[in-house]
Amino acid sequence: MKKYFITGLLVLVPVGVTFWVVNTLIETLDQSLLLLPAEWQPQVLFGFSMAGLGAILTLVVIFLTGVIATNIFGQQIILLWEAMLSRVPVVKSIYASVKQVSDTIFSDSGNAFRKALLIEFPRKGSWTIAFLTGEPGGDVSNHLKGDFVSVYVPTTPNPTGGYFLMMETKHIVELDMSVDQALKYIISMGTVTPELKSALAAKK
Repeated sequence: MKKYFITGLLVLVPVGVTFWVVNTLIETLDQSLLLLPAEWQPQVLFGFSMAGLGAILTLVVIFLTGVIATNIFGQQIILLWEAMLSRVPVVKSIYASVKQVSDTIFSDSGNAFRKALLIEFPRKGSWTIAFLTGEPGGDVSNHLKGDFVSVYVPTTPNPTGGYFLMMETKHIVELDMSVDQALKYIISMGTVTPELKSALAAKK
């Protein structure tokens, strides 16, 4: 009896959690429909609401924005927009900070979250997985003697929360593990063990 119950949980829990995450994501993206004029709302046009339409609209807007931003005309518009925002006292600080972080994380040329590391944290003798985010900068680098790197230590099972540390390179170990594998390892609380890349290469 207990065996069947646990087996059922192992089958249904991943399905339920996946459905919940996807449903929450779609409902969040559907909020973009609120930006449309009242007469363009699906309830008015079709007489009923359409789940997922807002998600599609959001993806289309993101794609078109990327298309526009890659040509010369679009780049000029972005530069003009950023120049306008830079003149607004509070907005310019928020926009500049968010843009710098997003450019670092999503840029192909950036180093943020490109490497999985093994570090001693929160005390000597205890080890955890962290991600390389860059190097200390500004006045901070003037007070650090030695070769330091910036790392992000995510929490388990929610990796969106964590700690920012600056550590000497001699105290970190670069892992033969992709960022995706490391995240799965963290989220699963160590139950999903990633395979060694060298072992995978040997099988091919």
